Amino acid sequence: MARKLRIQYGGAIYHVINRGNYRRDLFESAGAGDAFLKALFEAVEIYGWRIHAYVLMRNHYHLALETPDPNLVDGMHWLQSTIATRFNRFRRESGHLFQGRYQSLLVEDMSALRRLVDYIHLNPVRAKVVPPEQVKNYRWSSLARLGKVPRTKGLVAKDWLAARGGWSDNAAGWKAYESYLTKLAADEAQWEREEVVGLSKGWAIGSAGWRRAIAKDHAALALNPGMERAEIEEIRQATWSEGLADALRQAGKNEMDLKSRPLKQPWKLKVARQLRDHRGAPITWLADRLAFGRPATLRSYLSRSGRNAQTTA
Repeated sequence: MARKLRIQYGGAIYHVINRGNYRRDLFESAGAGDAFLKALFEAVEIYGWRIHAYVLMRNHYHLALETPDPNLVDGMHWLQSTIATRFNRFRRESGHLFQGRYQSLLVEDMSALRRLVDYIHLNPVRAKVVPPEQVKNYRWSSLARLGKVPRTKGLVAKDWLAARGGWSDNAAGWKAYESYLTKLAADEAQWEREEVVGLSKGWAIGSAGWRRAIAKDHAALALNPGMERAEIEEIRQATWSEGLADALRQAGKNEMDLKSRPLKQPWKLKVARQLRDHRGAPITWLADRLAFGRPATLRSYLSRSGRNAQTTA
């Protein structure tokens, strides 16, 4: 049975969640956590995402993620495949890192987002990893980074801080939010009243009327409101082609050079790696456009060149 398509549109906000395969620990070391965050903010740079909040737990992660462009699927495919490749290479393992498809719950508006941000930041307290008074000191939460200067590019808070307490995105605003969250963390009964529970279930976070409207608009789960799948694919292809043209200009090459013999040349591998890492181009498209033959051949070339680069680094 074919998988249902995810709802995507420009400006959509999601609660994204995934767990380790067989619930195994993903982030059992500081290095694993750092590697995930490095890849996450690489994805932010490539796909133009905005991260409102995140938390890494031992065997799963939560993201409050906004997509100015309708590219959740492409970006998450890049992020999870990149993480899996890097983790497996480091651990000298193979196989699936994550338990399956990630969850992506749509978020209605700033009112829903502010609750989601609190829910994400409270996860270490809910899991009894840290006591309530230490919630702001949990290392693997965006709360530990949001108040720092300079802030990681792509990590944003202005809108939900204003929605939560009318606070500004400055030192005074962060002190007010941390004080509020510490008090909230210590009062589990208040979690219900603030509606910061149960935000990992279902398919959307928002009012019943909004959920009904979204369900009606996306009864067929179209990939993007007002756009056909063929149009979405055309946009993707144009983005990859633009990236290829830029890469060829930088290399002093043209389209005819791609078909020159031998097919495997260092400059072509560099172009393939650049398009894969910075444009999210799939292996099948790269193998065809760069005249590498079978996709498996290019995948093997890139894998070997990556290992060689690590060895000589």
